[in-house]
Formats: sequence, structure tokens, C-alpha cells
Amino acid sequence: MYKEVSIGFGIALLIFLVVIGYNIGPLVFLGALGGLLYYLMRSRGLVRTFNKVPSESQVQVSFCDVGGQATAIAELREALDFIKDRQEIRRLGIRPLKGILLTGPPGTGKTLLARAAANYTDAVFISASGSEFIEMYAGVGAQRVRKLFKTAREAAQKHKKNYALVFIDEIDVLGGKRGRTSSHLEYDQTLNQLLVEMDGIDVDDEVQLLVVAATNRSDMLDPALLRPGRFDRQVRVDLPDKEGRLEILRLHTRNKPLAGDVSLPELAQDTFGFSGAHLESLANEAAILAMREAAKEITRSHFQEAIDKVIMGGKLDRRPSVEEMKRVAVHETGHAMISELVRAGSVSTLTITPRGSALGYIRQTAEDDRYLHTKEYLENQIAVLLAGAVAEEIILGSRSTGAASDIEQAVAISEHLIRGGMSELGFVSLETLTPDTKQKTTSEILKNQESRVRENLTQREDALRVIVEHLLKNEKVTGEELRRLLTNSAA
Repeated sequence: MYKEVSIGFGIALLIFLVVIGYNIGPLVFLGALGGLLYYLMRSRGLVRTFNKVPSESQVQVSFCDVGGQATAIAELREALDFIKDRQEIRRLGIRPLKGILLTGPPGTGKTLLARAAANYTDAVFISASGSEFIEMYAGVGAQRVRKLFKTAREAAQKHKKNYALVFIDEIDVLGGKRGRTSSHLEYDQTLNQLLVEMDGIDVDDEVQLLVVAATNRSDMLDPALLRPGRFDRQVRVDLPDKEGRLEILRLHTRNKPLAGDVSLPELAQDTFGFSGAHLESLANEAAILAMREAAKEITRSHFQEAIDKVIMGGKLDRRPSVEEMKRVAVHETGHAMISELVRAGSVSTLTITPRGSALGYIRQTAEDDRYLHTKEYLENQIAVLLAGAVAEEIILGSRSTGAASDIEQAVAISEHLIRGGMSELGFVSLETLTPDTKQKTTSEILKNQESRVRENLTQREDALRVIVEHLLKNEKVTGEELRRLLTNSAA
């Protein structure tokens, strides 16, 4: 606001001086020179600001606001309790924890946990991204690291706090393994400065610093960062399980009017693999859909539509040709029929409405969260993936490129079977197999499942055709409708 007012006032002043006949040439020259100097200083890191969040008026985040991460919160809270009692630390001669590394997939709440940790320890919160430290000029990154730590200490003193939490997101950009870039040493110098700053943290410091970092790629970090005395603790922040998803949904729907037909446990079951960010987006998209319809409450149908949108993207205006539409319907119906065969009640929605990059898709109801997979389970997954292409061949006489991604996934699962010792090769290392042996075994697995799928779809060809016609007419079939059509066709 002040910037815009100042610019406007300056322009008005120049116009006024021109009107009264004043020579503004020297003023324009001096202004341009000052702007150039500022640009050069900023590009070399001499003028830099970090994202500071020490304001007392800012909304505080507590661990109660972080859902689905009970294990990560317990580990983090234990580490924070360990450093909060400074008197006891001094009495026992304990070296304080200097760094905590949060690792896990995107959208799982790592930044939120860091903010909650700052609130838990009554610390100022200073954040930066790893990419902010890296530029082409040597020494700039190291200077910015020094300024970050200095800013944290000054902010704590200003707000009369004993603790400051420095949060570095995407630390793999800053803390990657040294020696990976041979063109210049800017990356290495920046990392070296971070190591120096962390080594300088002492229990007797007036302001106790704690460095919390987040990354999706901990395997890329330099070993010097991960040794004791730097990042002493690593906290894994994984995708939430079913109970975790339910907790997150409750958090994100607590301020939303839900209709009586909305079942949060059912939504938690249907959103397997969703991160906390996905679930927040789901609740938000459902509310937006309700607003568009001028509905007073958010209903189950709004949430079901929102799930499709979060997974696949928004509906597309482009419409395939009639021939393509029929092929898509056959393909998706093949997937759905085999899915119902291997696990009854598994199909939630079957549609040929284009979304994102997909012309059609089926959405399955998730089983209980699985951490181990049996041979039967993996073979069933392959069968479902191959069913689309086989259905095209049975009904239309040929396959299409629409099955390309299905085949890639089927091959990956086949390799998983080999790696797990569940193929005809027995216990082997996938990496030591010759390409010919690997290809032959993978092909055999796929052919066996293709024969199984072909036999089942051929026996149910009439039902396949009925469902395809129904899907072409309505563009969307619910799981209940699909099962009714299958039952009627078999009668």
C-alpha cells in the first residue's frame, strides 16, 4: 500500500515540477542510478528479506490442529519436551537438540507441524525455502544463511522469548550431497555455512535456536547434515491411515454445514492415499459445489463429485467422437466388471465424463489400508488393469492406446511379484536377472492374467454390452447400478 502511494506521489511531484518549468533531468538521472544500485545489491544478496512470522497477532497453530499424524506428533513432542527445560539440561550436562528433520510425501503437514512446534515451545517462527539460498553468485547463499540465523535471534530478543525456531523447507535444495555440482562451489559453500551455524548453537546461548527442516527426498541430503549434533532426530510424516483421514476430515469440516447423508467414516474409506492437503481440498471443493447450487448444506453427492475432481481434475469441455466414446465405455466397463469379480462391491463410480487427461475412469472403494500384498491380491490388480484392453478386443475387435498406462502399471506389479519371490522363479533378486529372463517371466505373468480376464469377460459378454449401452446413455453409473445390471444380466 505504502509502495503504491509513494510511487504515485513521486510521479505527481515530477509532473508538477515539469509544469512549473523546473529541469527534472538531474532528478531522473539520480533516481535511475539509485534504482540500478538497489537492483545490483539485491541480486547479490546484500538486500534480502526472509519470511518472518514472529508477530503475536498471527493465528497460532497447535498440535490439535494437525490431524492424522499421531505418531509424528508424539515423536516431535518428545524431542521438544527434551529441550524446553533448560535448567534440567544444564544440570545433567545434556547437549541440546539442534535440528529436527521432517521427512515424508508432499501435503502431509510438515510445515504445519513446524508451526505447531514453535507454538508448543513458545518460540518465534522464522521460515525460508532451500531455493532462497541458491544463486549464481559465489558467497551469496552463505551470507543468507548467516542472516537467517541472525534474524531468528533478533526476532526472539525483540519479542522477549527464549526460543527461536528456524524452519527450512525443501532443504534438499540447500543440503544436497556435496560435490554434485562441479561448475561452481556455491552449493557447497552454502551447506558449509549451515553446518557452521548449527555447530554454533549452544545451551548457554541467550536465545536457544532449534532448526526444523522438511524434505521429500532425505536420500539426497549430505551425510554431514544427518550426523548427531546437526539433525539429531528424523521424524517421518507419512500419508494418514483411515483413522487419520477421518480425523483430518473432522478438522476440515468442523466449520461447514453437513447434510445428514454425509458419512465422514465412509469418506475416509473412499479417500485411500489422500494426503492432508488432498483432504482439505476435498472439503473445500465440496463446499464450492454446494455454493454453486445455492444449497444450504453440503451433501454426500457434493463430496463424491469433489473426490472425482481432486483425483482427476475438473470436467473438460472437449467431447470425444461417438466412436471414441463407445471405445472408452467398453474399456472402463471391462475394468469395472473384473473389479467386481475379484472383489464384490469394489466399484464406487463408473463414468465416461472427460476429466483432466482421462476420457473416462472407474473409482473403486478402498479396502482397509494394506501394508502387505499377497500373490492373489497382486494378480487381481493386474487382471483389473488388463481388463480394459481385453474388453475392447472382445467387443470392438481391436485394442487402442488408451491402455498404455494400464499396461505400464501391470508390468510394474509383475516386477513386484518377482521381487517378492511370488513368481515361478522363486526367491531371486530382480537386479541380478538377465533382461531376457525378466522379460519372459513378466510376459508369462501378464499372459496368464490376460487369459483369465478374457475367459471371464467372454462368458459375460451380454452383460458387458448391456452396461456399455447404459453407460453411453447416462455417462455415469454408480456402483449400485452396476451391480444391479450385472445381477439382471445373469438372471
